Amino acid sequence: MPPPVQLFITCLVDSLFPAVGQAVVTVLARAGAQVQLPAGQTCCGQPAFNAGYQQQARQMAAHTIAVLEASQGPVVLPSGSCAAMLKHGYLELFAADPAWLPRAQALAARVYEFSQYLVDELQVTDFGAEYAGKLAYHSACHLSRGLGIERQPLELLENVDGAQVHPLAPECCGFGGLFSVTQTPVSAEMLARRLQHIAAANADVVVACDVSCLMHIEGGLRKQGAAPRCAHLAQVLAGQPRGLR
Repeated sequence: MPPPVQLFITCLVDSLFPAVGQAVVTVLARAGAQVQLPAGQTCCGQPAFNAGYQQQARQMAAHTIAVLEASQGPVVLPSGSCAAMLKHGYLELFAADPAWLPRAQALAARVYEFSQYLVDELQVTDFGAEYAGKLAYHSACHLSRGLGIERQPLELLENVDGAQVHPLAPECCGFGGLFSVTQTPVSAEMLARRLQHIAAANADVVVACDVSCLMHIEGGLRKQGAAPRCAHLAQVLAGQPRGLR
């Protein structure tokens, strides 16, 4: 039996998309994992880190490390963005800190993105999910470029019975966290390109591994009055591809 999984749920899932969190727990349990939700977890600190607030980001990172040190099991995140922060951002934040750097490195070695953990660690790719329609897969930037995770989500989607899987061109959706706020016109143009790709795919559902990207894309789809909706990979695998909420 695999060791208990420490689920780092992320801010957006916890605050805005609890159905995604429930789907993540459902899928991990079906794969045989014992899911634990460490008490005390908060933001990983990425927004502060990206904005240049290094001191505040270090405070949040130190808190997260201390919370997750309570157990030595794998730490799984349903977000490539937050997983990249724990694996890479923390090492940068504590690069000159001889007390905290080894702790950050020890945590980084235990961190897995959701699809990565299912495919590479548990070696489960088929959850008996079904979907009679076309799924457009959006590869998030932190997931693919930051973590090098590309094949794992597609392996999982290809085992969804009846689904036609259409990988979208590997382009940023324009969200990028603070980028969409500080560079709004550029972000809007990038989103417009992504929406064109989705329309060309003629998909029913847009699937990704990060709710941040999906929230951005869903907003654009709704503003257009377009039919497709967005769903996290976990929702599709859990048999609930009805959208984020």
